[in-house]
Amino acid sequence: MRKFDMPGRSPVVAENGMAATSHPLATASAISVLRDGGNAVDAAIAAAATLAVVEPHMTGIGGDCFVIVAEPDGTLHGLNGSGRAPAGAHAAWYRERGFTEIPATGPHSVTVPGAIKAWEVLSQRFGTRGFEALFTDAIRYAEEGFAIHPRVARDWARYAAELAADEGGRIHYLSNGRTPAVFSRHRLPALGATLRRIAGKGSAAFYEGEVASEIARTIREKGGFLSEEDLAKVSADWVEPITTGYRGYDVFEIPPNGQGLTALIMLNLMNELRVERTSVDGPDRWHLMIEAARLAYAVRDRHIADPASMTCETKDLLDAAYTEALAGGYMPGRRNGNIALPPIPNSDTIYLCVVDGDRRAVSFINSLYSGFGSKIVTPASGIALQNRGACFTLEEGHPNELSPAKRPMHTIIPGMATKDGKPSCAFGVMGGAYQPMGHALVLSNMLDFGMDPQQAVDFPRLFWGEDGTLEAETGIPAGVRSELAARGHTLRDALGPWGGAQIIAIDYESGFLIGGSDPRKDGCALGW
Repeated sequence: MRKFDMPGRSPVVAENGMAATSHPLATASAISVLRDGGNAVDAAIAAAATLAVVEPHMTGIGGDCFVIVAEPDGTLHGLNGSGRAPAGAHAAWYRERGFTEIPATGPHSVTVPGAIKAWEVLSQRFGTRGFEALFTDAIRYAEEGFAIHPRVARDWARYAAELAADEGGRIHYLSNGRTPAVFSRHRLPALGATLRRIAGKGSAAFYEGEVASEIARTIREKGGFLSEEDLAKVSADWVEPITTGYRGYDVFEIPPNGQGLTALIMLNLMNELRVERTSVDGPDRWHLMIEAARLAYAVRDRHIADPASMTCETKDLLDAAYTEALAGGYMPGRRNGNIALPPIPNSDTIYLCVVDGDRRAVSFINSLYSGFGSKIVTPASGIALQNRGACFTLEEGHPNELSPAKRPMHTIIPGMATKDGKPSCAFGVMGGAYQPMGHALVLSNMLDFGMDPQQAVDFPRLFWGEDGTLEAETGIPAGVRSELAARGHTLRDALGPWGGAQIIAIDYESGFLIGGSDPRKDGCALGW
């Protein structure tokens, strides 16, 4: 039970349906669909469309999407809606011209946007409403305007200079040369018109015709390789989720090219190292989780890529013997300086989850990668294009080396947990590379330390920044920081919050849904 005289919020408890998103307008969109008789899939797509308008720096139709759907009987379906590199993009071309890495933004960072195709494939298989019904709120907000919420305003302002440097960015995402102020109204009429096209004609209105032609032309005029043929060949693919057991639950993630495997490896290490024996907010737990993360992320950067290019099997990386061998790198009293620490780029993402009255659960994540993605916006159609190509490496022979029509190693990961064969918890944590650490933390908070979903996402966070220094949120006590420093960790205050999470748990004994939404974002969970 939380202390009611302290800042915080209670979990949302309801019975007939629930949605948790990073923005209240998107949560309202989802609830409206559920109350109108739509299912969790319909509601998730409606929320994602609204978020593409009201959190445009975080997500959009120019990005990618991953989904896990848990049917009421426990059957799980994974959907990989990540786009591919242009057919004309070759790592050798970049190396010959002196590139050591793919640029973080700009035309060479753009891959095919997979989100709209994923929404369509998902809707056609499991939905009961068409895009015209599901896009109603998104189109209205784009055309009539929407209120700028505090976290959105704070983040949007960080990209003013980069938006000003791009024609489409200036037209659509600045007003009189400035980013919108908190509580102001902002309109995106061109994006609204594009959404109307898609609502009426489906994904073909995005991947073919005028919109596709403008996307390809915009990138090629800036020196990139994306073509109309690349867009026309987009696919969203059904995949079998990968899993590991944790505290009597089965935890599921999307397989590579996503980094969900990293979260499962980390959970295996936490189980092997007995994290449940530590104090919930003590230095032993934080040290264990940091070191488990460093071991798991080192595996990620060595092996995870488009599955067609991986040199090892996912099942082998989740094997008990492999976990035991990895755990040998853990030093209880000291940071292991021999673990190769992967670089951590900044990124922006939205995560949402929905559970309907039938107990169908949807775990849904959509992203542009960095804030406003590539920082390229199509002038006529108003689409911010993702920079997911920055996740490729130019290292020759690496599994994640850039090559034509290949999917990059991907950071966005939806999570799902089941118990006794039935969906138990839809969860996700935004925040780019932080996400596997976030998944492991919120699950451990609930399953090891008995927190409810809201307590689990409220809990303070700690992760390393771009230079490898641990960045601690305000909630990490001074005593914990001192003890971690004594064990060889370098720490500083976090410049901002780590990620943002949404969780909906299903309590079959009471019949209720229990939702938590991260206070690090503007959003909320709602149900009825």
